[in-house]
Amino acid sequence: MSEPDKIVIVPCSGIGKTYGTVSREAAYEVIETLRPETAQLVALSRLVLGETNACAAVAANPAITIDGCKLACATKMVQESGGHVAEEFAVLDVFRRNRQFKPQGIAELNEGGLQLAHALAEEVAAVIDELQEKPEK
Repeated sequence: MSEPDKIVIVPCSGIGKTYGTVSREAAYEVIETLRPETAQLVALSRLVLGETNACAAVAANPAITIDGCKLACATKMVQESGGHVAEEFAVLDVFRRNRQFKPQGIAELNEGGLQLAHALAEEVAAVIDELQEKPEK
């Protein structure tokens, strides 16, 4: 179910891939810690399955996508589900800006992966703040 006036976060579901794990960890940090009042998570798998509530959430609210690779599945699925991607993040781009954080691991990220996820979460939170400040059209 879509929550009113919440920015939708759709992370990569690249299971078995380090950048996919970084994507999901960042999304969890945003919705659980950094912006729980203004952000909600929609799982990519729910969009792929065409789940009514997930599709309604992305159609009714601006979305921020976090893609783990160049396939950009999260971004493509939000668009295909009738949603508006307000901002798209690619984990690799964030890594390029934060090369000191070298992510490793899949089931559990190493310290570098957790730090990269945190840096990404902070960037996403800043975009949420910008989107919340924009007047309604």
